[in-house]
Amino acid sequence: MSSKYSNNLIKSADFIQSLERGLSVIQSFSTEHSTLTVSEAAAITNLSRPAIRRIFLTLESLGYLTSDNGRYALTAKVLSLGYAYLSSKNIWEIAHDPMDELVKQTGESTSISVLDHDEIVYVARIHTKRIMTMSLGVGSRLPAFATSMGQVLLAHLPSEELEEYFEQAILSSYTNHTITDKKQLIKQLEQIRKNGWSLAEQQFEEGLSSVAAPITNRNGEVIAAINISTHTGRNSRKEIKEKLIPLLLQTAQKISEDLARSPHPMNL
Repeated sequence: MSSKYSNNLIKSADFIQSLERGLSVIQSFSTEHSTLTVSEAAAITNLSRPAIRRIFLTLESLGYLTSDNGRYALTAKVLSLGYAYLSSKNIWEIAHDPMDELVKQTGESTSISVLDHDEIVYVARIHTKRIMTMSLGVGSRLPAFATSMGQVLLAHLPSEELEEYFEQAILSSYTNHTITDKKQLIKQLEQIRKNGWSLAEQQFEEGLSSVAAPITNRNGEVIAAINISTHTGRNSRKEIKEKLIPLLLQTAQKISEDLARSPHPMNL
């Protein structure tokens, strides 16, 4: 697995700063900032207001932004950027049926994510109609250390990459159950690697438990993680271990085998 924690160094002459700035502006929009003014975007990105204005106008002319009385918002065209990723990896086509069967078997939501620096990014998700506090979908980001999928992905990093992760990650407490001690986390990751799965009980949200397993490529490298999330009132720890984990491991193995048979190698 190539390092995800240090930027690839390229010659300065090959670096397109305007592209970097444009992408940072797109990423400045979020649930908390669904619309932005030039000044607000400048504060978030640390770019000048004239630069933000030019980027906004360019993105608007390309159809990625819309504006109303000086406030800008992303358009659905931005989804094409993420769709290009999903199409090139073909993960949804391969994983959909096993994930759908898992939801039918468990009655719980399931997701697949990959590691991006100190966060996990959802690349596939099938949810139930149960109401949860969090509203998650493809593209959602969560802190890796406090989530079952993130813990699985961290557990399978080479030691030097894991050390890089801890050097930059902010281990904030989200609930009374969140593990924020580095030594304790490392010990837990070692156990996850041995078990082949991770159980995160109320570490990111009170009342929410999640169990995750690794997805591998044809070389046996861990490239993603799949999880089942459930409310603690619906499934006890015993029920999770006896019912959900076996089904999850079967699904992860099925997806991994299908990925291995795919004519196009996938590293997600």
